[in-house]
Amino acid sequence: MSALCIGPYRLPNPLILAPMAGVTDRPFRQLCRRLGAGLVVSEMVTSDVRLWNSRKSSLRLPHAGDPEPRSVQIAGGDPQMLAEAARRNVELGAQIIDINMGCPAKKVCNKAAGSALLKDQELVREILHAVVAAVDVPVTLKIRTGWDRQNKNGVEVAKIAEQAGIAALAVHGRTRADLYTGDAEYDTIAAIKQAVSMPVFANGDIDTPEKAQAVLAATGADALLIGRAAQGRPWIFREIEHYLRTGSKLPAPSLLELEHILLEHLAALHAFYGEVMGVRIARKHVGWYLATLPGAREFRAQFNRLDSTDAQCAEIRQFFGDRQNDGEGVAA
Repeated sequence: MSALCIGPYRLPNPLILAPMAGVTDRPFRQLCRRLGAGLVVSEMVTSDVRLWNSRKSSLRLPHAGDPEPRSVQIAGGDPQMLAEAARRNVELGAQIIDINMGCPAKKVCNKAAGSALLKDQELVREILHAVVAAVDVPVTLKIRTGWDRQNKNGVEVAKIAEQAGIAALAVHGRTRADLYTGDAEYDTIAAIKQAVSMPVFANGDIDTPEKAQAVLAATGADALLIGRAAQGRPWIFREIEHYLRTGSKLPAPSLLELEHILLEHLAALHAFYGEVMGVRIARKHVGWYLATLPGAREFRAQFNRLDSTDAQCAEIRQFFGDRQNDGEGVAA
């Protein structure tokens, strides 16, 4: 694996945690970085700075505790608002600004943001020039292959991005209309990679070390963006890194290691959000972690009724204590 740079930042490996709203908060970013991600990207922050006083936005803004380089994703449809949001985020410690033109969610697209912007290439150009001019840090861009299958304009948007001075481009191999269904189209990502000279990151359905290697080969991409496959499996980054480097597979984490990772994650969530919100947010992560283990469904129903930090941690210890005798690893 060759070294990858985004502006002045040299990444330790080409495996990037994709920004996911409601998932890639600071506790999860720190954990993924520790478990092998070369770069982690924050949850999407609105470009409307008037909304930054909300609790949700304040928790998503950059923090000194984040692993460097700190990459922050912003979303919106107005060039000047995005430029201002970029400036403010840099003042708050962001070292890379990522612009979201890939999110397919209706509530984002209905505001002419996310992947809805792909419909208007002139607006894309205005936004990218405005944000790049506003800050002196690298600006990256996340897109999809187009609006729908009849309008795959990813190559054109990539060329606009390169002309605007975008430092790197991440491409999710689906159109906005596809949402997350069907197979990712790696041929379109390959065409985009061929069309520009800036680094291109492939995204979509990368869920095993073998798939990671195949996607790199199929697309010629410089890096991989991994999102949903890291939910409940943050060690996927070290698994892929090891496989790409050595050609051999790491053993799955032991039950004991999984218990340690999960308890570390819960403690970080409770500390970051406070007990009430932390307990609530922990529930979905625990569901993801335990999804492949026997008895997980019954355990989850019981776990979701718990309403304190101590009760959650005690229940996790009990769950793993009951299974330690099996000495099994975790399904990949």
